[in-house]
Amino acid sequence: MRPLDGVTVLALEHVIAAPFCTRQLADLGARVIKIERPGAGDQARGYDRRVRGQSSHFVWVNRSKESLALDLKHPAATEILARLLARADVLVQNLAPGAAARLGLSYEALAERHPRLIVCDVSGYGDDPAHPGPYRDKKAYDLLIQSEAGFLSVTGTPEVPAKAGCSIADIAAGMYAYSSILAALLQRGRSGRGCRIDVSMLEAMAEWMSFPLYYAYDGAAPPPRAGAAHATIYPYGPFPAGDGKVVMLGLQNEREWQLFCEQVLHRPELAQDPRFALNPKRVESRELLRSIIVEAFAMLSAEQVVQRLEAAQIANARMNEMADLWQHPQLQARGRYAQVASPAGPIAALRPPALPDDFEPRMDPIPAPGQHTEALLAELGYDAAAIEALRRDGAL
Repeated sequence: MRPLDGVTVLALEHVIAAPFCTRQLADLGARVIKIERPGAGDQARGYDRRVRGQSSHFVWVNRSKESLALDLKHPAATEILARLLARADVLVQNLAPGAAARLGLSYEALAERHPRLIVCDVSGYGDDPAHPGPYRDKKAYDLLIQSEAGFLSVTGTPEVPAKAGCSIADIAAGMYAYSSILAALLQRGRSGRGCRIDVSMLEAMAEWMSFPLYYAYDGAAPPPRAGAAHATIYPYGPFPAGDGKVVMLGLQNEREWQLFCEQVLHRPELAQDPRFALNPKRVESRELLRSIIVEAFAMLSAEQVVQRLEAAQIANARMNEMADLWQHPQLQARGRYAQVASPAGPIAALRPPALPDDFEPRMDPIPAPGQHTEALLAELGYDAAAIEALRRDGAL
């Protein structure tokens, strides 16, 4: 038995933020019914063709779901949605600002008829009618939220800001939607009532910016952009070895700094050098210290550097690429990869992290667009003739 077995989630979702939330609910056993546009489906299906002809974005966040093709603007959609909502525990949507309300799918419009329903609205800037704010109706994409939240201002090199290599703002919003829905289900178990959850991508990213935000408290200067190095701790980042490979390392305290000087650099006198005494001094002198470290590492291969770091118990890592991650020995040893079915055949998928060990996560197929339309409508009471009529009329 999985924790969310018996919970039904109706998902009016697209791209990443809401689909990432609902996929994790499906991992825990929830039945997720995904509404997609007839024909092309979720726009994320067309982003690329990297996974055996399927989109890398889509296969990541849409396994274990049932796909219902439905034109939400068609008059027949109202009755279909009403029948779905009568069976749903949770409604998750990240449509354009105000779109759900115009369809009669706001929490206020649904709460009286469905008092146990949990409605989770995911948007770029928040969609609380009582506190709309001046940005409520702005379009919000991941990169734009990274920019608005200040993430770009502290990420990249001193010369050029850089975005995160993954959809970090969407992921942040999806994680808060997921955890908030779990909390709402627990609360409903006590109160018997549903609630509304308002998740803002900007607010999710602002929370994740807490260290740089507080570093710049009371008008102080923000952390500088430092590339792959840490902005405020040094040495902490990538360093080249003599064989052209890069070693990532990080020091956290003065004890480690002394061990680093003695056992890795073989320069014990540097531990007492006033230019490098305490982390703030090392940050101020980072260019000089970097040249000393690079000079010492130039005589060693990356493997030899790692051996010294391990012996000194200094944290280190390889700078892996995606091919390395697919073959990562730790992930392989822990059995973290499984296979899921898809319209293009079985594909590898990471098992969900951090779940209890007394149940198997749901790892069901990735659906084709509208794959479950007829079965779902039949379950809702539509016979074959009615389904065909809906299809002819353009509702499906």
